[in-house]
Amino acid sequence: MAARAYWQGQIRLALVSIPVELFSATKSGSKIRFNQIHEPSGKRISYEKVVPGIGPVDRDEIIRGFEVSKGSYVLLEDKEIDAVKIESRRTLELVQFVDASEIDPLYFDRPYYVAPQDELAEEAFVVLREALRKAKKVALGQLSVRGSEKLVAIKPCGKGLLLETLRYADEVREGQAFFDDIADAKPKKELLDLATTLIDQKSAPFDAGEFEDRYSEALRGLIEKKRKAKKGESVIEDVDEPGEGRGGNVVDLMAALKKSVGSDKGSDESPKKRSRTKKSA
Repeated sequence: MAARAYWQGQIRLALVSIPVELFSATKSGSKIRFNQIHEPSGKRISYEKVVPGIGPVDRDEIIRGFEVSKGSYVLLEDKEIDAVKIESRRTLELVQFVDASEIDPLYFDRPYYVAPQDELAEEAFVVLREALRKAKKVALGQLSVRGSEKLVAIKPCGKGLLLETLRYADEVREGQAFFDDIADAKPKKELLDLATTLIDQKSAPFDAGEFEDRYSEALRGLIEKKRKAKKGESVIEDVDEPGEGRGGNVVDLMAALKKSVGSDKGSDESPKKRSRTKKSA
């Protein structure tokens, strides 16, 4: 089944318009989700809209409200909210170009693949892609879709483009407030050298396929065992606790780093291979 486009329209750079399609770059179906079940009947639990002291209410009695103080709300009707929605436009204008390193990773939200709509759009699409690649820049614009306006960044991605929605400034917390209590002291040179050596030993090109979601895999195995088990039979999995030496908080940092550097020397196994080795042991 062909993927459904999230958005179709044109990317505009000055007087050049490029017909494109956006497709979600991530999948949510692979995550395991649970439903709440009424155990005696085996039926799924549903939820009623209830007002404290009144009880269940009809859907047409519900209105949206924004809490301005504890227990005090500004009430808004759907038609009032609809009146301020941004009209969905079929044009994404590129208004600024920045170095990729200028955008803090905190601002990145969701990724989408961008592809030309047809063969006629390919030439201009390729020109934009290669111009961004040559300039080592990321294009910025605002995408109007489904009543809201999203700040987006566009950069080359293989033969295509990658569009990432960005959080606005007021959606990101300033991190410095969480770091104020950290001392300004510099680490000892020997400790720093050992830590740097350990980092060098464990450095490798990033490959997401080398990592497994062990929790999801264990859940799938548990679900399959439970499906095959007799009704009501409990299935308990043995789980190895990650890490060693959790008995105390006081650690000889120098000894731990030296031991880590020595034990990791010469090891070029990927995280996935190490995980499989541990399971088979």
